Amino acid sequence: MTTIMTRLSWLKSGLIWRTFFLLAALITLSMAAWVASFRMVERTPQEQQMAAQIISVVTITRAALTHSAPELRRELLFDLASNEGIRIYPLEKTDRVEPTPEQMRELKLRVQERLGQDTKFAGKVNDVAGFWISFKIDDDAYWLMLDRGRIKRITGLQWLWWTGVVLLLSLLGAVFISRLINLPLARLAAATRAVAKGLQYTPLPESGSPEILQVNRSFNQMVQDLQRVESDRNVVLAGISHDLRTPLARMQLELEMADLSDHVRFGMQSDLMQMDAIIGQFLDYAKPLDALNLIEIDISALLTDVANVVSRLPDVRITIDIQPHLTVMGHATDLKRAVNNLLENARRYGKTHDSDVSDIHFVCHLKNLHGTKYIIIEITDDGCGVPETEKERLMQPFVRLDVARGQANGAGLGLAIVKRIVQRHGGQLSLHNRNRAKRSGLAVQITLPAVNF
Repeated sequence: MTTIMTRLSWLKSGLIWRTFFLLAALITLSMAAWVASFRMVERTPQEQQMAAQIISVVTITRAALTHSAPELRRELLFDLASNEGIRIYPLEKTDRVEPTPEQMRELKLRVQERLGQDTKFAGKVNDVAGFWISFKIDDDAYWLMLDRGRIKRITGLQWLWWTGVVLLLSLLGAVFISRLINLPLARLAAATRAVAKGLQYTPLPESGSPEILQVNRSFNQMVQDLQRVESDRNVVLAGISHDLRTPLARMQLELEMADLSDHVRFGMQSDLMQMDAIIGQFLDYAKPLDALNLIEIDISALLTDVANVVSRLPDVRITIDIQPHLTVMGHATDLKRAVNNLLENARRYGKTHDSDVSDIHFVCHLKNLHGTKYIIIEITDDGCGVPETEKERLMQPFVRLDVARGQANGAGLGLAIVKRIVQRHGGQLSLHNRNRAKRSGLAVQITLPAVNF
């Protein structure tokens, strides 16, 4: 069963190759059936025609020799040899005879039916190749030799050559047809990838068959609707940011001027700061990334700067292992925001029960995965980690695992923002729990395509 599935694994390849292989199989089977049928149908008429030709030559030659004057026979034999390719030799018992090919068995039987069962055939006589057939004039036996070209049949090698040429041309046609059939789907797939990555794309041509026309037209309309929704969302979010942050700033100012105790003032300031941070998270998550503005960034220098800033915090001990001179294509501000979010999560949730300081391990290095260079960024802490079943859900918007991580701040958009930024940079975000040297914690890994390596 495994062997069969392995042999059929090509069916999982691209649609163009599946179409090509199916067309090639159909063409090959059709040609094989056609060749077999044609050879079966044409064999009998061809043998009948060649047998009639041989019988006519032998009959006419024997009649000409029988009725010609003895003194003119030498001249007649010379004319037959030079003009018709027919040679007459006496049949001797000492002749060295080699039989004709087995493929001529049916032909010999048809000739013997007309000329007699005592008619002999040979492929060579005395080492002279040709088609040799015997006949008698009175009691004298003779050989009549015909050039093989006069009874030439299409051989198996010739059939194979012609079949190969036709099959090759048919397969080239199958490649062209496959590409032609799958071209609209390839364009649609490329446009879908471009839209998913936030790239600009050329609208699909609204032409072709009715089905392709309808699909392309619907896709173009869908993209236009998405762009309109994106634009409207940005306007709404900008309005919300302005409308909410303005009264927050006014409340902050009034709070500073109000006659309140330090404890009350600190609590209200904390609430206002948390509200402002939540608004910032909403805007960061909704912010579109223009992939056309990606530039080459020294990610090593960027990560080093971020790590140095975090290392100044009083409740953080950070270990840095960053390989120098690594570059990626991206937005410096967005990448810095993503790394800051991860470091803030590690600082907030990475404290152990017996310490108020978070130990963070910050690693960045180059790695070769399946022949392609990638930059691996890993941030780990010594906290309690997260349940294995909740790792994927943790990266979804508005999800907080307060029980697992022991905190209740923010709107649950931190990892969702990071995942969105990483995906728009062509990378991947993954989480896994540490369990090395009796130390637990969460490890967050970012994988980004490297450039200039």
